[in-house]
Amino acid sequence: MAGKFYGIGVGPGDPELLTIKAHRVLSAVDVLCVPKSKMEKDSLALSVVQMAVPKEYTFLELQFPMSKDQVLLEQSWQQAGQQVARELITGRNVAFITIGDPTLYSTYGYLLRYLRANHPDLITETVPGVSSITACPAYIQEPLVEGDEKLAVIPATYNLDDLKQILDIFDTVVLMKVNRRLGELMEYLKHTGNFDTYFVHRCGYQDQFATNQPETLLNQKLHYMSLMIVKKRRESR
Repeated sequence: MAGKFYGIGVGPGDPELLTIKAHRVLSAVDVLCVPKSKMEKDSLALSVVQMAVPKEYTFLELQFPMSKDQVLLEQSWQQAGQQVARELITGRNVAFITIGDPTLYSTYGYLLRYLRANHPDLITETVPGVSSITACPAYIQEPLVEGDEKLAVIPATYNLDDLKQILDIFDTVVLMKVNRRLGELMEYLKHTGNFDTYFVHRCGYQDQFATNQPETLLNQKLHYMSLMIVKKRRESR
């Protein structure tokens, strides 16, 4: 009998934010998939699991390039899918771990799609996790949205030309992975509307910090695990 494949969100970095269900599944699986890119020397998701779950695993390291080359990306998803399928067919349960939530900008989605298309008989389950989108506003104790306010979440590839329209429509905008674009974002926002801005860096880790003056960080080297929350000031709504 084939094993079961799990996609597990391990939260933003704090092992205490790992859900009870994720802990239960991770305590029982045989194989742990560790997604890595060249950007990561060590897996952030694995560091969370190792702090929270006292268990030894068989590791299956999956390489995913940080690239916009669609052919290269699809090759990596196919290769990873084949590796996972081989483990499942032997009867072992496999968990793919990802920082945050597996349904939000995670490579897990591509891997799940491959398995469902090419191995439809395999059993899969997705276990949600706490996302930085909610962990960061909790850390700074600032509600994302209230009442009938509208929320947008924008990935790192956002176009500044589109951002004005988004800011016009939505009351709160979460901008993901802003580390390399902080300068142009702050310059843009300086001339656009009446906003409060919050920058949160490595939320859930011991060196986490936040500021409502992101312009003070422009000359610092910032980790890619950073986001910015842009909110219309209430008096301007």
